[in-house]
Amino acid sequence: MEPAPFFREVADGPDGGAAYWLTARDGVRLRIGVWPDGRKGTVLLFPGRTEYVEKYGRAARDLRSRGYATVTVDWRGQGLAERMLDSPEVGFVDDFMEYQLDVLALTRALPALDLPAGPHFLLAHSMGGAIGLRALFEGLDVPAAAFTAPMWDIMMPMPMRAAAKVLTTATRPTALGRRFAPGTTGNRSYVDAADFDDNELTGDAEMFAYMQHQVAAHPELGLGGPSLIWVHEAMREIGQLAHRSSPAIPALTFLGGEERIVSPEAIRQRMARWPGGRLIEVPGARHEVLMEDPATREMVFDAICGLFDAAL
Repeated sequence: MEPAPFFREVADGPDGGAAYWLTARDGVRLRIGVWPDGRKGTVLLFPGRTEYVEKYGRAARDLRSRGYATVTVDWRGQGLAERMLDSPEVGFVDDFMEYQLDVLALTRALPALDLPAGPHFLLAHSMGGAIGLRALFEGLDVPAAAFTAPMWDIMMPMPMRAAAKVLTTATRPTALGRRFAPGTTGNRSYVDAADFDDNELTGDAEMFAYMQHQVAAHPELGLGGPSLIWVHEAMREIGQLAHRSSPAIPALTFLGGEERIVSPEAIRQRMARWPGGRLIEVPGARHEVLMEDPATREMVFDAICGLFDAAL
């Protein structure tokens, strides 16, 4: 594999981190980030929309301290992966199943990496939670999975949902579908556009500053709002996943008490019908429990790695 740029100074991850280019089966160039040391096994960390390898440097540090290596990915259209439109700030994918090509490229690369001999586990956040659930249905071989604020539905009032369905369906076959969805941050990264006091991601000022510094130092990592086509395809994928039975592996999901991005009710419903599944609701936490205050992060990573340890 060819080495890729890796901004370790903003990642603040454990020693030994590196990045590599991969090519998906349809020719799209992706980037993976690897923190290889871990005596127990490897966590496949599936990021959310707009995210990138470096954002999970501190998470990799927390996982390594508990015995796990980490591999994460820049999904197509974000981070340093190949952008899908001439306007690189627009979040876009033509079909959510294309993300499964990224998953396949990632898993096929694993044997070439200097990783522990133990099993692989899934840790998936937000949009990565939808990609991860689909990957489990497609045969991703992990003995346990953890999710944080998984995008199993989007928080949206019913009138807005109905309007979004009409708008995104009408614009899907047109050039308008590649434009920003109304009400998004446009061409600015969310952490660049939002004020800390009202941000939807974290209640921890230091972690919010960590994310802001990353996109300020390396603007090429940033991504603006989603396109209308992305919204259309996300809603279609959510609807398809909702009708599937939960996978027969142990699972743990975290939901912040102040969640304002994904649907808490969809998460509660899914976990209520997941055999061997457990939902932990975290009072006061926002969308990113992996990036909340130190006490919350310690509790979350202890629980996640406890699940993985039990599956070893």
